[in-house]
Parts: sequence; C-alpha cells; structure tokens
Amino acid sequence: MIARAKVLLAVALGAVTIAAAAPSAPPDDNTVAFEVEGIRVILRETDNNIVAANLYLLGGARQLTPRNAGIEVMLLEASERGTRSYPKEVLRRKMSRLGTEIVTDAEKDWTVFGIRSTTDVFDSTWAIFADRLMHPLLQPAEVEIVRGQFLSGISQRRDDPDALARYLADSLAFAGHPYAIPVTGTQSSISQITANVLREYQRDQIVKSRMLLVVVGDVDRAKLESLIRGSLAQLPAGGYRWTLPAPAPRGASAVIFEQRPLPTNYVIGYYAGPVANERDLQSLRIATSVLTGRMFADIRTRRNLTYDVHAPFVENAAVLGGLYVTTTSPAVTLGLMRQHVQELQRELIDAEGLKRLSAQFVTEYLLDNETNAAQADFLARAELFRGDYRKAERFVDELRDVTPQDVRAATQKYMRGLRFAYVGDSTKVDRRLLLGF
Repeated sequence: MIARAKVLLAVALGAVTIAAAAPSAPPDDNTVAFEVEGIRVILRETDNNIVAANLYLLGGARQLTPRNAGIEVMLLEASERGTRSYPKEVLRRKMSRLGTEIVTDAEKDWTVFGIRSTTDVFDSTWAIFADRLMHPLLQPAEVEIVRGQFLSGISQRRDDPDALARYLADSLAFAGHPYAIPVTGTQSSISQITANVLREYQRDQIVKSRMLLVVVGDVDRAKLESLIRGSLAQLPAGGYRWTLPAPAPRGASAVIFEQRPLPTNYVIGYYAGPVANERDLQSLRIATSVLTGRMFADIRTRRNLTYDVHAPFVENAAVLGGLYVTTTSPAVTLGLMRQHVQELQRELIDAEGLKRLSAQFVTEYLLDNETNAAQADFLARAELFRGDYRKAERFVDELRDVTPQDVRAATQKYMRGLRFAYVGDSTKVDRRLLLGF
C-alpha cells in the first residue's frame, strides 16, 4: 500500500513540488457491510465492469506451526488441479474461456483467495472459486507436483541474494514471534504435507468464522448474497476469532552474515514498529518516507554509492520499519545511513515540507486505490486492523494531522534495535557498525 511513496514522496523533504492542497478521498456512499449466515461481507458497488472479490482466510502465520508451515497456500494452489465439479482439464478450459483469474496470496495475517473478473462472468467464476475452496480433489499425484513447485521455490530463495537477505532479516526481526513461521513453508514442512494432511486441513480449517469477504465492483448485493448462500455458507461455522497480534519483539541490535562472493552486498535491517491500530502508525509511515528521500538524495544521487537505498515500511498487523541498501561500499554507506537516522531523531523536519509530503501521500493514496483489488485490500485492512472498514476514510485526515514533533517522536521511539541480514563480502564491514543502529 502506498507503494510508490518510497522515493518520490520525500526527496530531501523540500524538493517535492506538488501543491499542499491535495484532494480529499471521495465520500464512501456505496459501501456496506453485512453477514451472510456467519460470513462477514463488505461490498463496495462501483460503476465499472471489473470485479475484485477477496476472501481473507484469517490467521496467517498464527494459523500455522513449524510442522505444517505453508499448508494453507499449498492447499489453495493444489485446488487448481481439479475439484469435484471441475476436473483439472475442465477447470483449465473453463477459466481460459472466461478470461478471468483466481489468485492466491499468503501473508502474515491472512491468506487471500480472490477473483479478478468482469461483471458478466463473475457468477461462473464464483462457481469455480467456491468449488476449489469447498471440494478440491487433492489427488496424490497432483499434490506431488505442487509440492515439487513449492520446494523449488524455497530452494531458489537461497539463490537470489536479495530475497535471501529479506528472508533472513524477517526471520531475525520476528524471532520468538508467531510471524516467525514462514507462511509459504520450509523445506521440512512442505516435505511432510501429504494429500491426506491437506484434506484434513481443508475439512477442519476452511470454516466461516475465519472468513472476511470483500467485493468491489458492479455486483448487486442480492446476487452476491445468493451466491454465498449457495456455496460458502454451507461450510462449517468453526470457532475462530480474529485478534491483533503482539507487536514485533524489541531489543538490542543484531546481525546475521551470509558470506557470498558477490559483486555487491545486500543489507537489510528491520526494527519493531507499532501494532497497526496505534496512533503513531502514520507518524512512522511518514518518517520512513522522509528518511528514504534523504538517503536517496545523498547516497544514491549525490554520492552514487548504490542503485537502491530506502527505508521500508512493512504494514502487517505488527508493523516493521527498516533500512535497505545494496552497495559495493557497505562501510561508508551504512555510516551515512546511520547519520541520516540520527539526524531525523535529533531535529525537527520543516513544517511546510511536511505539508507537501502529506499532500503527496494523499495523491498516492488516491492513485493506489484506483483499482478494485486495491480498494478491497484497503477496506479489509481497516476492518481487521482497526475494527471498522469505515475508518479507511480517516486515512487522509490522519496523514494531514501528523506534525514535525510526531515524526521526530516516532523516529526516536522506533528507529532503534535494528536486526540486520548481510549477504555478500562480510570482510568489507565491521560488525560493530551494524550493531550501532
């Protein structure tokens, strides 16, 4: 969310040229929430013919154990290989004729199982979508093919130094936290998940209490309710209850090195941020953007020490912030990054520059929510992280309410105790430099 805000929002906090008076988000007159036989539904009716329907299977990493990590996304991917009403080849031909897509995305707080369709074929796509969730065949030979694909993906994680650095840093940041369990699995866990294990999981865990359905598109409420009653409403109720997780662990800085003979070095460190319903969330969001802009202007543009440097803002229910760089000169670059963090902790940013930055965030918010799928995700996050989808409308005002004092306070509170992963030539940097953040 707000993905384009990493660099362009805050280059030097003052070089932003957008006017401060960005438009407000449009009033939300077309969105309604209701329940259909135990399934929570949010429907936003639009006048375009694209439909995004996201079913959030709640729990994410907290739903898993080290032994079955990856099971939910593996189940959903395996369901593409045939269901009770749609054998594999029939399912593929049908989806090809419809020209629609069923997507799967495993995240730390939920797994998304979603439809991307046009209005006129939404009903037909829904029938396949529901059957994949409710009646997957899960034939052993097909499950073995999916297992091989997952194991190949896990193996390739170590081949990509950037992906490896992110994986190691994430593991270090969430050590001892439920998020530490990888939602896409490990080699050990995926190797143990059989067709029978998937069937048991589907029977016991695909239940209505774990579901939030968010639909954005030209879909009539009565029609949507009818589709749900004829399919998902027939699933067991279950006893799941969504709660926010504990924040990420805080503590002393740490670093893990992965020695590799690489032409450049990949460094990423995370620190614990707030839980997503806390007041200073937006202050930290803006602080990371300010830091990104300053580091990019200095380290990338002026000194040419890197092709990518930024301050990530990772918006799970338990938020992370961080620092990222890839560079051939890690000692010099990390020293400069630490100086920029300390400067932001020590000094107040310019109030007029902050207004321009907030205006740019508002513009990015409106642009990023142009697609139906993005709107669905934004509504879901407001509902789950803040208890009410209507609080999404407060996003713009909350950004505008952030003061320079708020930014400094968030920086002082959160930007410390970074846990770094370093992939590359570890002889080029002193461990003490990383532990000094």
